[in-house]
Amino acid sequence: MAETAARNSLEGQFLIAMPSMTDSRFEHSVIYVCSHSEQGAMGLIVNQVARHLSLEELLIQLDIVNDEDSIRLPSRIRDMNVHKGGPVEVERGFVLHSDDFMLNQSTLAIDNGICLTATLEILRAIAQGSGPDHAMLALGYAGWAPGQLESEIQANGWLTAPADPDILFDRDFESKWHRALGSLGIDPAMLLSEAGHA
Repeated sequence: MAETAARNSLEGQFLIAMPSMTDSRFEHSVIYVCSHSEQGAMGLIVNQVARHLSLEELLIQLDIVNDEDSIRLPSRIRDMNVHKGGPVEVERGFVLHSDDFMLNQSTLAIDNGICLTATLEILRAIAQGSGPDHAMLALGYAGWAPGQLESEIQANGWLTAPADPDILFDRDFESKWHRALGSLGIDPAMLLSEAGHA
């Protein structure tokens, strides 16, 4: 039974919102599934940016750097987006990152070299230039009760696809939905035209 559950787990997969998605919070979203079991599922939206907050501002708010130090942050860190990971616990931060950075008892290895860490230590490491090569910071997460995600998939709310790290960590967040669909050989225009016909 446990093997069947593991095979059916969507951990490490993308959920791609169908054009018919009625929940505006998830419209055209791509979600990386961090955990999925009989207890439910949790994931992070990887293509919605918190436009009101930069990583530099967040590091200052969290007292990881001060105003003077922020000037010395490398541009790749200053230019890093803060994502809206989902509508649950929006004040809580999560970092999806490459497996070249691990914190004992804090980092969860998910799949295919992608890890999740939700502590201030990883933000300190990123600010100091000693963090992972690839990282994506999100505030909040998307969560599903037991069986809820499966029901939404059966109702054609989501497509699933293997997670592509190039899409996941790319800063061009606006193209991620189209590219994730493209990874399945799907042209979004075809989905949209089919959605208009009964």
